[in-house]
Amino acid sequence: PKLPNKLREQVRKRANYLCEYCHTSERWQYVRFTLDHVVPALEGGSENLDNLALACFHCNRRKSNNQTANDPETSAAVSLFNPRLQLWSEHFTWSADGLFVIPLTATGRATVALLQLNRERIVEIRRADVEVRRHPPEGDPIER
Repeated sequence: PKLPNKLREQVRKRANYLCEYCHTSERWQYVRFTLDHVVPALEGGSENLDNLALACFHCNRRKSNNQTANDPETSAAVSLFNPRLQLWSEHFTWSADGLFVIPLTATGRATVALLQLNRERIVEIRRADVEVRRHPPEGDPIER
């Protein structure tokens, strides 16, 4: 079922129009971002504000119904980043040049790997956005 426009706009505003996983800005994209069920509906997740996240098409598609993924460093299954329960800055930072999402935790590593947050295409988009000073998003941490 299609979610009400009012709810969609609440999610967008709360996310500051950023994909809550890769922190790409919706403002500069040709395609509007989608709403991700953080806990999938098939797993009992609700369709209310507390279970929805703004996600670009690529992050939403790659996350799919997954709530866990393997940490590439330890091979252990860990929870994916949950934007409703966790802060982005506690699990990720930007590389000094602003091009790469650097994971800070096992959750960060598993999320970066599963969602391919540093895939070539998104890095090229970030490079262009860095050049015109619209990336990284204001307030996001940067590796020093």
